[in-house]
Amino acid sequence: MKGLILSGGYGTRLRPITYSHQKQLIPVANKPILFYAIEDVIEAGAKEIGIIVGPNKEQVIETVKSTDWNAEIDFIYQGEPKGLAHTILVAEDFLDDEFVMYLGDNILREGIVEHAKKFKENNYDASIMLTEVENPQQFGVADINEDGTIKRLVEKPKVPPSNLALVGIYFFKPVILEACKSIKPSWRNEFEITDAIQWLIDNGYEVGWTKVNGWWKDTGKPEDIFEANRLILDDLTHEIKGEVKGEIRGRVSIDEGTKVNENSVIKGPALIGKNCLIKDGYIGPYTSIGNRCEIINSEVEDSVVMDGAKRINAGNIVDSMIGRGAVIEKNNSLPKGSKFIIGDNSWVGIG
Repeated sequence: MKGLILSGGYGTRLRPITYSHQKQLIPVANKPILFYAIEDVIEAGAKEIGIIVGPNKEQVIETVKSTDWNAEIDFIYQGEPKGLAHTILVAEDFLDDEFVMYLGDNILREGIVEHAKKFKENNYDASIMLTEVENPQQFGVADINEDGTIKRLVEKPKVPPSNLALVGIYFFKPVILEACKSIKPSWRNEFEITDAIQWLIDNGYEVGWTKVNGWWKDTGKPEDIFEANRLILDDLTHEIKGEVKGEIRGRVSIDEGTKVNENSVIKGPALIGKNCLIKDGYIGPYTSIGNRCEIINSEVEDSVVMDGAKRINAGNIVDSMIGRGAVIEKNNSLPKGSKFIIGDNSWVGIG
């Protein structure tokens, strides 16, 4: 089985971060979201992976190539995004076998091994993954027959036929190419994957489904990033490699080269990368701090802080996403709390 991972799009709901940062490369627990998808696909047995790239393609290629993967990875340029089914057509030359299509901004705790196994065992032409949601109006939803087969797929229905939403991970045989060529653009002028799967159902092909039992996050908005960060940090392993003189409470991981002075407190679950400086600072629960960051006389909690960022006399920062190399510095009295989502290499001065 091959893997097709989508890492294109503009990520408009995550601006301003995504003006300079491809959305699938935003770190969750100090690892690019895209890497979770690659790991899942390799774990499921894929030895060849095609990654769909668009804007910031050089950034995606460079980041992926910075790691040694146990698979051959090709990069396929989509150009203008025209829908999920369009990505399959763009990758037609690569897709000469059954494959898993994985949206690169999804994170799935349980992985896809069992789902891939059921796809193969049942010899389905396609298989989708479903999960129960509280707000099915915001998702593609499956309408299930009494015998458990799929009747139809409905995109963001006003009156949902069920609460079973489609997860952004699909298993296909090559017949999906015929389906994608047979459908017309939707009202959004996009070739919808739900329409292609519906074409398979309407034409008598076997479309199965499996249910996601653990958590799943589509990291399309800042609050989704924070929630995914919390969920992953809940499984954090306590490991101290840096030089720590301050107080550690709970499960904390601190990488090598990082220094924490005696007047600092770190309360887990919290993750701190390499070569950071924590001086007279407080790192609260559910915080991920990247490499080469400085937290000086400041407090950070429930936040994602990317590589090279600095907080200097910045007071209490909560529920924030801070881009690479961004600096938040205050010269006068501290505020009780500040909230930021700022882009890479920004400078924020607090008066």
